[in-house]
Amino acid sequence: MEGMNNVVELCGCIADKPKFSHIGGSDNYFSFPLDIERLSGFVDTINIIIRQEMMDRLEIDDSRHLAVTGELRSFNNKRGDGSRLVISAFAKDIMFTDEDDKNSVSLTGAVCKKPNLRKTPMGRQICDIMLAVNRRYGRSDYLPCIAWGRLAESTADLKIGDMISLEGRIQSRKYIKTESGLLTERTAFEVSIVSLTP
Repeated sequence: MEGMNNVVELCGCIADKPKFSHIGGSDNYFSFPLDIERLSGFVDTINIIIRQEMMDRLEIDDSRHLAVTGELRSFNNKRGDGSRLVISAFAKDIMFTDEDDKNSVSLTGAVCKKPNLRKTPMGRQICDIMLAVNRRYGRSDYLPCIAWGRLAESTADLKIGDMISLEGRIQSRKYIKTESGLLTERTAFEVSIVSLTP
């Protein structure tokens, strides 16, 4: 597959009907949420971006089980509403399926921010890193990743510019942000790292 430095394989239930997202070149793009259940029963909701041509061919509606193969993408939202860094899965291939839910990401890129090692309120070590993953034509996606436990300790030693490859899954996490004195619920997306090689 083209772009082996960024591969996403997802399988889950379509949570809502596709809505128009944007125009890119001569293509119309739509987005829809895909619910993927973890073994724990928690559901991650991942935003899928799809070309209209591909969407029309499959006649996507809500509640169907879908397999998506593509890339993890980031978009810098300058409109002021919602998250500043928008993370979504760009679909290159989709099909209806009866397979079990799946959430798999493989990335190769450069560490572009100093890793941040911290502890959860329960005392577990976690490390946040930002990975720059190159696309074709000179663009890059900036993807937040998180490592846990012993892996967090070794990840904290990474330097800006270090090239790494990692395997993991996309996780969604709700949080509350105060905006103009009002509490607003937001969703953050990050790659939870399962394994990492320098």
